[in-house]
Amino acid sequence: MNNLSNRSWALLTLLAGIALTLSFAPFGYSYLAVLALAVLFTSWQQCSPWQAIVRGYCFGLGMFSLGVTWVFVSIYFYGNASLTASASLAELFAAFWALFPALVGYLSVKLNAFSRPHSSFLLMPLLWILLEYVRGYWLLNGFPWLQIAYSQVDSPYAGFMPLLGVYGTGFLLALTASLFAYLLWFKRHFAIATLALAVILVGGCQLKHLSWTEKAGAPIKATLIQGNISQDEKWEEGNLLKTLLLYQQMTYAHWDSQVIIWPETSIPAYLSQVDEHFLTPLESVAKTHKTDLIVSLLEKDFNSGAVFNSALVLGAERSVYRKNHLLPFGEYMPLQPFSGWVLHNIGIRLDDFTPGGDNQPLLKAAGQKFTTSICYEDAFGSEAIRHLAEAAYLVNLTNDAWFGRSFEPHQHLQMARMRAIETGRYMLRATNTGLTAIIAPDGKILKQAPLFETVTVTDNIFPMQGLTPYARLGDEAIIIFLLLLLTGLVVAGICTGKSTKPD
Repeated sequence: MNNLSNRSWALLTLLAGIALTLSFAPFGYSYLAVLALAVLFTSWQQCSPWQAIVRGYCFGLGMFSLGVTWVFVSIYFYGNASLTASASLAELFAAFWALFPALVGYLSVKLNAFSRPHSSFLLMPLLWILLEYVRGYWLLNGFPWLQIAYSQVDSPYAGFMPLLGVYGTGFLLALTASLFAYLLWFKRHFAIATLALAVILVGGCQLKHLSWTEKAGAPIKATLIQGNISQDEKWEEGNLLKTLLLYQQMTYAHWDSQVIIWPETSIPAYLSQVDEHFLTPLESVAKTHKTDLIVSLLEKDFNSGAVFNSALVLGAERSVYRKNHLLPFGEYMPLQPFSGWVLHNIGIRLDDFTPGGDNQPLLKAAGQKFTTSICYEDAFGSEAIRHLAEAAYLVNLTNDAWFGRSFEPHQHLQMARMRAIETGRYMLRATNTGLTAIIAPDGKILKQAPLFETVTVTDNIFPMQGLTPYARLGDEAIIIFLLLLLTGLVVAGICTGKSTKPD
């Protein structure tokens, strides 16, 4: 492969980036993640920094152009932008995030010059995951889509998720790909590399059989309601009563459940508009049936003008959670005033919400406290493990109607499954148009609703107690360890002053 031209490498890495997308839901070819990254890492051997940038960028373009096509769906069909503006913004979005694989390639080649011989097989996965962290958690409030570990919720790597979370598991996956590339390129130390691969794969398989948490009480009967309200009709004023009556009717059929959950902004109104005449009477009926009802709607502080995306528990104890980790370009506008000027000129109007704060108390339903996430928040492991020791299960309220029948609802569900595995908790995930699901602590889907159907999902879950190793460590400890490992490699190479060119 070292005889390939630069153009051939550019095409091959572009195709590899597309192949990586196929490892995620809804396709689920998880092994392609290893193969795609192995091709990319091989392309970075014995090339210039500029060549590494080009090959990494081609990989990123293939990966994001296909993997986040749902951005176009959202902008064109629900943002009321023109076809040209929608396609341009979607490709600009993909082109921006493609910079990250390009940066990994550049840093891999540059730092390899200061490292010990053959250490690039460690440098590349370390840099990949550290920049995934920057992309997925820090930059623009985080964009964690297509982080490689999510593609592995059904593979042996799932065994590492309760221990190491999305970043530690992603590092082991990238390391596997790098070891394959090392064998292909150097054709040396075959026994050592093969042993390392075997340890990772066999270790993951064995760890999948371990349970890090345990049941903490009697089963809870839960019902999730998928109202299937079209996004382009949801906020029309004349549809409010129709929507309320639909959810009320579906709820009344399930008073035998201990907890009933409606999806994100299932009530298309402010709390002050529906509390007295709708929610308070509904809450009274819920109390008579000893059922807790979790609904979602907007709250507005008319003094300050602050608007919150909220989840409200009605029943034995009324309480509220306000979404804290807001969606960039959806719930708040970063890069102001530039981003606001661009969207204004192409005719897109977006809401501006206020975060609820980090230290909100856990909500309680069916006699148990639970961790709440609203839509995008379930993409962050650090959000799920906050106060987890007090939580018996997870609840996620989502509205993926913005993305139609694209890849996004499937990718989003895959991320929710990761949160269940990382925490060792059941997750109750209610969505407006799908994919509503009840997820077990091992990430398996117990019940799932199809897309775009008005339906309910009912099953028993168990409250859980105990903490997984990941819940104790958190992302920060894992990232610090990877940073120290990267620093050690570079410092050791500088101290020895050895070349990294192959023998």
